[in-house]
Amino acid sequence: MNVREASILMGANAAQVSAELFDKKITDFSIDSRLVNAGELFFALSQEDYARAGFNGIFVDAHEFIADALGRGAIAAVARADRVRDDERLQARAARLLLVDDAIAALQRLARGVYEAWGKTVVGITGSAGKTTAKELTAQVLGTTGWRILKSERNYNNGLGLPLSVLQMVRQGRSPEQFDVAVLEMGMSSPTHEIRRLCEITPPDIGVELLVAPVHLEYLGTIENIAAAKAELIEGLKPGGTAVLNADDEWVIRMREKHRGPLLTFGIDHESDVTAAEIETAHLGQVNFRLKTPLGEAEAVLPMSGRHNLMNALAAAAVATCLQIPPHPIAAALRQVKPLGMRGERLDFAAGFTVVDDSYNSNPRSLISMVQTITEAEETRKRRIVIAGEMLELGPDEARLHREAGHEIALSGVDVLWGIRGLAAEIITGARTAGLTTTRFFDSSQEAAEALLNEVKEGDLILVKGSRGVATDKIIRALRLRFDLADTGESL
Repeated sequence: MNVREASILMGANAAQVSAELFDKKITDFSIDSRLVNAGELFFALSQEDYARAGFNGIFVDAHEFIADALGRGAIAAVARADRVRDDERLQARAARLLLVDDAIAALQRLARGVYEAWGKTVVGITGSAGKTTAKELTAQVLGTTGWRILKSERNYNNGLGLPLSVLQMVRQGRSPEQFDVAVLEMGMSSPTHEIRRLCEITPPDIGVELLVAPVHLEYLGTIENIAAAKAELIEGLKPGGTAVLNADDEWVIRMREKHRGPLLTFGIDHESDVTAAEIETAHLGQVNFRLKTPLGEAEAVLPMSGRHNLMNALAAAAVATCLQIPPHPIAAALRQVKPLGMRGERLDFAAGFTVVDDSYNSNPRSLISMVQTITEAEETRKRRIVIAGEMLELGPDEARLHREAGHEIALSGVDVLWGIRGLAAEIITGARTAGLTTTRFFDSSQEAAEALLNEVKEGDLILVKGSRGVATDKIIRALRLRFDLADTGESL
């Protein structure tokens, strides 16, 4: 893609740009001036853009860094016309500026244009948890069975991440013709119809609803509001698109009322089109099961921990079934999956203890699921330890939700429970009311890490989990700095 093509798709005013610049190829797209490389198109985002797009918080005006981006080799910058008009420094660089009313909207229009020119299958995935894992599993299954996959980068699932993911089709010399299916996460964190806008950029042919849980209540208020926001994916499907719904989630299965097209369900506890039977979770880090789909059955092994990850695998299998892939290739693909870092990854240490690193994020539902994973594992262990960080954005009932989680953790049969930061104190309170006395509370992950280095013993099985803002991954880093891993013998 060259500058001229991008300018037209964005609807930018480029009257002041030279013909020579118009013909230059864009190598990539960037929204961070510190990471710009030669040949990239830099988008200068501002507070007005973020607010319109539904982002929470206060953001730096990137127009202040246009000179830095150009100095690092950016081919041009996309800037708000009103900011350039009132800034003599920016006017001096007008020959390399593409002027728009809103830089985020321009980025989204560019991605929409690339999508329209491509026009193939889009799989949209949403849910209160598990989006990245389900996306990776879906991409693994489809890719292993012959489809050429474009997938969301990392956990890019908002009004910036999704268009940047779509633009991978035209970065570094790539062409849209190189891809058959786009597997895209679609997230939201505010009541501003974020998923609806994402569906307008890339209308899904297949929409996957994983679950509805009490997250982002700080901004959405009630779980009913969360369900309504998630349902925008189903409402935004292409005409004739397929809804893939979790039959085990009461909020998700109600979304079938919003859809008159093809429907496929997945689940374990309720009758579903795609399901798992003969489930065995005795070995930590692996789930054995029989995969059942409308196209047949197959023995399957998922090299990941937890029921929630099995549900993510069933969601991936449901997408594959929509594309007429039979169960045996699906099972073969799942067997090759590698656990994602910080999402239930098993770490065996040479000193004789094991850690389940689920420190990427946390909410009450996923916390209890991981606790069940370590208590159900049929392994000889001296102690089962849960280190649970504060769970953020749970809204007005956050204290109660933390206490209830602590109470359930205590009843699960763990031996030790530690809480980290803020409302994690309520987790400890809930556990103590249920009779668990071997508990401790720490103000920070760093304090917990220092304590664990002196406390950990041979035979321990430790779950580490918390919201990203609590940074429980510091505990994992501290352990790996002090102790060697058993499988590689490496110290990090």
